[in-house]
Amino acid sequence: MAIARTSAAAWSISAVAAGVLLVGCSGSVTVEKSEPKLSAGKLANTVSEKLAAQTGRPKPDVTCPEDLAGKVGTTTRCTLTADDGSTLGVTVTVSSVKGSQINFDLKADDKASPPAS
Repeated sequence: MAIARTSAAAWSISAVAAGVLLVGCSGSVTVEKSEPKLSAGKLANTVSEKLAAQTGRPKPDVTCPEDLAGKVGTTTRCTLTADDGSTLGVTVTVSSVKGSQINFDLKADDKASPPAS
C-alpha cells in the first residue's frame, strides 16, 4: 500500500511541476468538419498525452467538460485527477486555427487541490 501512496504523491508532485513546464506548451489537432471543433474526449486525451510527454510519466487521468470550438481565444478548463484524488486544473486556449487544424496552448495551475474528503 505504501508504494501506491508514494506513486500517487509522486504523480501529484510531477503534475504540479508540469504546471511550470507547461507555460508555453502547445498542441494541435486536425478535425474533419467545416467548423472545427474538438470533442471533449479527444481534447482530454491530447492534454493527457502532452502532460505525460512533459513529465516523463504515464498518461494521467484528464477530463474536459466540453468540446473545444476552433475559434482563436476560446478557452476551456480540463482537470487532471491523480491516483490519490488530488486534482490539478489545466487551461486550454485556442491559439490559432488553420483550416481544420486547431492549435492550442496549455497552462496548468500552480497548485493542486487536495483530495475531496
